[in-house]
Amino acid sequence: MDTIDRIRDFNRFYTAQLGVLERGFRGSGRSLAEIRILYEVGTGKEVTARALANQIGMDEGQLSRTVSNLERDGLLERRANPLDARKRVLALTRQGQAVLAQMIKLSRASIGQQVAHLSPSQRQDMATQMERIRAAMTAPAPVLVRGLQPGDIGWLLQRHAELYKESDGFNAEFEVLVAEVLTDFARSHDATQERAWIAHRGAQRLGSVFCVKGDAPDEAKLRLFMLEPAARGLGLGNRMLDMCIRYARDRGNKRLTLWTHESHRAACALYARHGFRLTATQAVHDFGVDLVRQNWMLEF
Repeated sequence: MDTIDRIRDFNRFYTAQLGVLERGFRGSGRSLAEIRILYEVGTGKEVTARALANQIGMDEGQLSRTVSNLERDGLLERRANPLDARKRVLALTRQGQAVLAQMIKLSRASIGQQVAHLSPSQRQDMATQMERIRAAMTAPAPVLVRGLQPGDIGWLLQRHAELYKESDGFNAEFEVLVAEVLTDFARSHDATQERAWIAHRGAQRLGSVFCVKGDAPDEAKLRLFMLEPAARGLGLGNRMLDMCIRYARDRGNKRLTLWTHESHRAACALYARHGFRLTATQAVHDFGVDLVRQNWMLEF
């Protein structure tokens, strides 16, 4: 049995467990489609029929017929949209609310019976696996890049400290250095020559890179280039480094410099692929550990 057949086999099993093919869902006399519409309308924000069809992935014709049945039975009604008088939103009637509450009660009781033979830890594990299936089958939100917003500086300080302690064993001295860089940028950065980027997917922050003034008038410096482990392998590092390079070049700089450590091999390889040249190495004892510090430079 190949992977596709295994998934189809599980679908048949789970469909039977849910009672999807029964004439009335959980003995209610209501179809699964009707119960789903009642649930979405009753537990979500006010929504139009068209928006609901898109939300639950139902054909608009089928949804229209199902909504009409629920309206006829006094469970659903259409109300004026307070934000747009031209549109009408769906809402549960008092009877519809009572039916939904009963369906939720029946559903919870049925699921409870199905997992009664499992221990609490086994139930938790099963729920976790279901969440993983859902995440794997849901298209991820796009990864976007933006400027600094409130809360980013605190996150940057915390994640730099945590990630570098885990990967390199850095002590609190590194956290102090990051705090100094962030404080200087927040208080006095030149918005015409310096910029910070935060990569994110929805509300989840994924990485950062800063471009600040270098030691010479025609020089820019790359700082605080970091990716969350979950964001690695997505091409995001290349994307953010390209943005920083373009920004530095477009501001009339002749070079972009950075310093890192030899142990950060993936980052060093990325810099080399983008044309950076290793200009100096030095054995140091920084942040509580012995390291080989490297200076890199990209000339424009």
